[in-house]
Amino acid sequence: MHDIQAKTRNLSVSAQKVRSVIDMVRGKSANEALEILRFVNKGAALHVHKLVASAVANAEENFGVSRDDLFVAKITADEAPTRKWRRFGARGRFKPILRRSSHVTVVLRERGA
Repeated sequence: MHDIQAKTRNLSVSAQKVRSVIDMVRGKSANEALEILRFVNKGAALHVHKLVASAVANAEENFGVSRDDLFVAKITADEAPTRKWRRFGARGRFKPILRRSSHVTVVLRERGA
């Protein structure tokens, strides 16, 4: 039994927004997770869909595991470095803007065996 893993680093979506999407697919089969992510109306869903599809491709290519036997064992979104920008405001002040990013990791496992 293998743990098939895929990561995306420095994704330009905040971890909080990604977590709302990954909570929908945790524990689901790989095929079901890909179908759910295809129809979720959130910007982070596209990035998570690509990541899960990449993990499934890794499993098929490197380990010879069928995609029907895989399920999402673990999926996490951690905070990545925040870029700090400033926008200038009234009276010579500036308003800080935090551009947050995230690291997303998915681990797939074979069901049963």
